[in-house]
Amino acid sequence: MIYSMTGYASATREVASDGAGANGSDVGVSVELRTVNSRFLDMNFRMPEDVRACEPQLREMLMNKLSRGKVDIRINLNRAEQSTIAGVLNRDALSQLAALEHSVLDIFPDAERMRTGEILRWPGILSESGVSAETLRDAVLACGKQAIIELIDVRAREGAALAAVLIANVTEMEVIVSRVTPLVPELITKHQQKIVERLQDALGIASPDGTQTSILREEIAERIRQEVTMYGIRIDITEELQRLSAHLTETRHVLQKGGKVGKRLDFMMQELNREANTLGSKAAAKELADSSMKLKLLIEQMREQVQNLE
Repeated sequence: MIYSMTGYASATREVASDGAGANGSDVGVSVELRTVNSRFLDMNFRMPEDVRACEPQLREMLMNKLSRGKVDIRINLNRAEQSTIAGVLNRDALSQLAALEHSVLDIFPDAERMRTGEILRWPGILSESGVSAETLRDAVLACGKQAIIELIDVRAREGAALAAVLIANVTEMEVIVSRVTPLVPELITKHQQKIVERLQDALGIASPDGTQTSILREEIAERIRQEVTMYGIRIDITEELQRLSAHLTETRHVLQKGGKVGKRLDFMMQELNREANTLGSKAAAKELADSSMKLKLLIEQMREQVQNLE
């Protein structure tokens, strides 16, 4: 499948307090994932300190599923109103903080000890619910897993829609190339004839009074042949059309094969644009110039869509 880098997903669940009852303080856990296009995988976490320990596992889960995109991960803990009245001490964090304070006092005996208010305000010391840190962590990871699954589905659906648009553009471009290709020999011949007539007039071959020019007719004829040949080479777009056709075939193949195609398709857009530009610069007729312009418009539309593919 082809995946878009744009998507949104969320998951929520209610976690009952460890001490259920009239004074229990349940917690609502929610995980939101937002992704947009980016050259690399860039993750930005926003979460309460209570569940900061979940970040490494969530990061690993995302890296196993995503290869590109900017990902914003927002974790919210919605506590019941009564939970804000009295908190629950995180004794593990409190013991670690005490050990750190003792280590500092061993080196700086005259240092002032921490006040109770400072300890309670220390990140992670006071849990504002009756839910243990382990229970919160399990809930966050479960929500994260659910949100990631939903995000992959969203990105897959949008990727499929983008692939359909790109295939339609490829088909339209193939029609333009197939329509222009048979016209090339006739256009070259027509313009070469115009060059012959202009050169004959300029060199005096077809003078009104029929008098002999000072330049030998054989030399003039050879000069005309050279100029016409060089002009034919300059306006011949057969090779450009062949390369365009080959690039379009490869682009269709990449889209049908699927997978992580973003960077590959971005390269193909560069190649297609190069050939379309050359086609426009060598266009010797309005039909070719118009076709080149249509091709470049379609390529630009595809380039914008390709930027969103993983």
